[in-house]
Amino acid sequence: MTDAPDTAGPTFVLASRSPRRRQLLLEAGYRFTVIAPPLAEPPTVPAAVAPSQHAESLAYFKARSVVERYRPTLPVLGADTVVALGDRLFGKPADAADARRILAALSGTRHEVITGVALIDPDGCRLIASDVTHVRMRPMGRDELEAYIASGLWEGKAGAYGIQDRDDPVVERIEGSFSNVVGLPLEQLPGLFAQLVMRHAYEELR
Repeated sequence: MTDAPDTAGPTFVLASRSPRRRQLLLEAGYRFTVIAPPLAEPPTVPAAVAPSQHAESLAYFKARSVVERYRPTLPVLGADTVVALGDRLFGKPADAADARRILAALSGTRHEVITGVALIDPDGCRLIASDVTHVRMRPMGRDELEAYIASGLWEGKAGAYGIQDRDDPVVERIEGSFSNVVGLPLEQLPGLFAQLVMRHAYEELR
């Protein structure tokens, strides 16, 4: 006897253009649909804002932009990832020259990768969190840096590198959540969804 197919629909909307976030959620067994947020990410990261605050704010604005434009009937999940080295913040590189600048700054350092997540339901309830992973990047010589730039592995990735590329040569060690560096702290999601259910239950009892 074969099992009946799973015909259950999605339980939330992912407000993201990132194929890496989609893959993480699929591998974790979540059911969701995707709507790209109609929100352009800023070309620079403001130095005066704390890394976690910046990541959480962008995650929230991504989710809110989907809620406001498309009015989905499901909760909306947004996320954003930044890299912090001391008081310097790095997002996604604009081009190869920007990637070169970022990688030269991060080479040989222990830095932070912060991903903010925001969950907004159709009733306007919002939950926001973030996670931090420490990454040790080994030093890169000029020729190695240029070869990495030529590989294109930096494209579309905060900090200009991607730990999800298992053969990525620049990451020496991580301390914390692997999925957080890829772009979504999976460990945070069960708690966020549980809080959303509890808030609705509380509102119904009032």
